[in-house]
Amino acid sequence: MHTIVLLLLKNKQMIKNDFTSSISAEISANEAIKKISNLPEWWGITFTGSAKNQNDTFTVKMSGDSFFNLIVANLIPGKRVVWLVTDCNMPWYSDKKQWANTKLIFDLNDNNGLTELTFTHEGLTPDVECYKDCESGWTHWIQTSLFSYLTNGKGIFRAPTK
Repeated sequence: MHTIVLLLLKNKQMIKNDFTSSISAEISANEAIKKISNLPEWWGITFTGSAKNQNDTFTVKMSGDSFFNLIVANLIPGKRVVWLVTDCNMPWYSDKKQWANTKLIFDLNDNNGLTELTFTHEGLTPDVECYKDCESGWTHWIQTSLFSYLTNGKGIFRAPTK
């Protein structure tokens, strides 16, 4: 019976193809969550609102009339942060609302001061129009900028993809 359950879970994971990126940093998971919530320090965006507590709302702007409205939908200290995109405008694409109702998920696992962080953009899959641009963007923002902010206190910024 256990083999069947594991096989089903494995098959379900194989079907899921949301964008995911992982890093590990020498920082406590609680401190990492505080830094993740300080978006302007690692994500090259304009930020208004607050992302520190559950149910906080905030807006991210990239350029022009683009915007992303988000809510902290779930916050488990030291473990997980989930941001739900409640509305957006991505003027560079034909589907300007393609991030609406997607989730930005940060799962953390603290191993004696080394925190493993897995970021998943649930709903950002290869069949979404912006996937290639968003994939390279998220890879930079997580692997390079957030990692640098977590380890050195300063994010590494770059020009937007769009």
